[in-house]
This record gives sequence, C-alpha cells and structure tokens, in this order.
Amino acid sequence: MTVADFTFYVLGITVVTAGLLVVVSRNPVHSVLWLILAFLSSAGLFVLLGAEFVAMLLIIVYVGAVAVLFLFVVMMLDVDFAELKGEMSKYMPLALLIGVILLMQLGLVYGSWTFSDQAEGLRAAVSPAASEVHNTAALGQLVYDDYILQFQLAGLILLVAMIGAIVLTVRHRTWIKRQDVLAQMYRDPAQAMEVRDVKPGQGL
Repeated sequence: MTVADFTFYVLGITVVTAGLLVVVSRNPVHSVLWLILAFLSSAGLFVLLGAEFVAMLLIIVYVGAVAVLFLFVVMMLDVDFAELKGEMSKYMPLALLIGVILLMQLGLVYGSWTFSDQAEGLRAAVSPAASEVHNTAALGQLVYDDYILQFQLAGLILLVAMIGAIVLTVRHRTWIKRQDVLAQMYRDPAQAMEVRDVKPGQGL
C-alpha cells in the first residue's frame, strides 16, 4: 500500500464518519464542527485527485464562509432544543420509513451496478488531457464554455430558491417605526418645523 492509498482510506473514512456524526450529534454546534471536518477531508480527497483548485474553493467557500456562517447562526440563535426534539419525535416513524426506502433503493442500485467498458473513455473525453491543459483551465472551459447554459440555469434555480425562502420567512411587523425616505425628501419645510417666540422666563 502506497502513501497515496493510505491517505485516501484515512480521508475517506474521516469523511464518512464526520458525515454520520453531523446527523447524529445532539449538539448543533458539534454538528457544524463535524461538517467542517468533512469539508476539510473532502478537500484532501480533491488534492489526491489532482484538483487543487476545487480543493481550495471547498476550503475557502464552504469552510471559510458557509460553515462558519452556520456556526455563528447556531450559536447566536436562542433555540429551544428540547422543544425541537419533542417535535422531531412525532415525525420519527415517517423519517425511519423514508430512510428504509432509501437504503433499499441504494441496495438495489448497488446490486445491479455494472461497469461499462467505455466508461473510462467517456470520462476522458469530457475534458482535454491533463498534460495538455491545467485542471483549472479545463474546469473553466467546461463550466463557462461547454456547459454555460446548464451553469446559468443552476444559478437561476438557486436565485429563485433564495427569493422563495425570503418570501416565505419574512414577517412584516407593523409596530416598528420604519424610515420613509421619499416622505423625508418631499416634506414641506414650512410644515416640518415651527418657530416659536419664547420670552425670557417662560416655557413652551
């Protein structure tokens, strides 16, 4: 066994274990920390595959931004976890049923999975050879040239999902005073203030 093989098995086991602990951890903060470990291990796997650019993106974007944002949100929100666990217990039978169905489907796929003789050639035909172009340039050519339509459609779907989440979760609170910029711009100075002649020794 070479060093690369040993590193692959260590990182693979770490990713699977961290992903499992993300789901089963009782503390949400610990779940986010396990998620960060899974991201870092996945970045190591990308480095073994020769995709250093994707590995750095995974660390910078997901670990440095998304996972840290999750951690801040979980730590700052005043969430009653006891109530959440009580609500979760009501849906546990349905969740177990869905989990069993997914496991059965995975078992069926694994049992009937066969490797095609042309699979290696089809994978190699997607991008140019590694000796001809750098992997970052090949990735840019695939995403922004060959599959630009799919890339833009994926971004549009994410934009619609973000807008939908904002619309569903926004709450208009009428008791809060809000700033009306147009009303401030178009106000009449004669009506906005009043000059009073206050004599000495008298109040308003």
